[in-house]
Amino acid sequence: MLRFVSLLITLCLLGSCAARPGAEVLQAVNTRVASGKSITAYVVSTREREPGKTLAFGDGRAETPNYARFEISIPPDHQKGKIEWPSRKSDPQKNFVVTDRDMLPKDAFKRDLADILTSGKDVGLFVHGYNYSYQEALFRATQMAADADINGIPVVFSWPSMANVTGYVADKEAATYSRDALADLLIDLAQKSPRKNVIVFGHSMGAWLVMEALRELRLKGRNDVIAKLQVVLAAPDIDTDVFRKQIEVVGRLNPPLAVLVSKDDRALMAASILAGERDRVGALDVNDPKIRTAAKREGVQFIDISELDSSDGLNHDRYAALAALLPKLDEKRRGGGNDLGRAGAFVLDAVGATVSSPFQLASKVVNPN
Repeated sequence: MLRFVSLLITLCLLGSCAARPGAEVLQAVNTRVASGKSITAYVVSTREREPGKTLAFGDGRAETPNYARFEISIPPDHQKGKIEWPSRKSDPQKNFVVTDRDMLPKDAFKRDLADILTSGKDVGLFVHGYNYSYQEALFRATQMAADADINGIPVVFSWPSMANVTGYVADKEAATYSRDALADLLIDLAQKSPRKNVIVFGHSMGAWLVMEALRELRLKGRNDVIAKLQVVLAAPDIDTDVFRKQIEVVGRLNPPLAVLVSKDDRALMAASILAGERDRVGALDVNDPKIRTAAKREGVQFIDISELDSSDGLNHDRYAALAALLPKLDEKRRGGGNDLGRAGAFVLDAVGATVSSPFQLASKVVNPN
């Protein structure tokens, strides 16, 4: 009964958020702030374009992926970890604002991608989770790219989530529908990359989708693709037994697969109830000796981020604050610290020695070496 009540409370929190942004935020505004930052972001989506609308994508499933490029202006007083959504009218002084956008044919997307990767820039691929819209995924990836302040370009893989709290089962099926398209995108990214500079960041149900795509690539013998990737899973909504089976096929990654966990993640608590009381990987306790032993055996780094602030009331979006740490880590890397290249994306063993609380808890990283 207590678990059922917790589920009801969690669903109420999910459904009682402030009004969510509609497709109107994707409309371009021909203005930007001179002192603000501008981010170029790409979207690869298996969502179907909504008929009769200039640029809107719902939960329809596209036969083939579509591609888009956005220029997004960041307000000068942007607060790290947050997205300053427009309320009624977009104001580049106060809000994230799209200043330019283009739908792209696949060939143009691939040419842009090749230019970016061969120029030495990193690509950060963000795969969103359950209950996300197209625009929410785009702006979240943009926020993390802006906060990280590194020489890279965000790419969003947007699968056809219903963006509705009641759509958990439908979202899982939509993610499954998109598995092949994500694997194909990873192949494209790896083929265009001259080095290991493709960061793959999967959140929640998107982490399950990432693992499924990696599993597919390994089964197809595409070790060359996997070798170019640096993979991080944030609050993964994956059954622990399923994860173990995925790891058996995917094998060890280099750098190691990094998994961000919070044992008080209420969204994953709800997911566990919906899944018949099955534990989720993103809510594991890194202090459990069994978890530490299994992590060392499988070559996985578990990183507890429970002390980070959460803005969603569910402790499920803590990952959004991590990007702000990257500039400090990059400073140390430029200073000669060679340990900072290992996890490559947002979190590293050396965090505890680099930044004060709450990242001191990164000493709980399970080091597979």
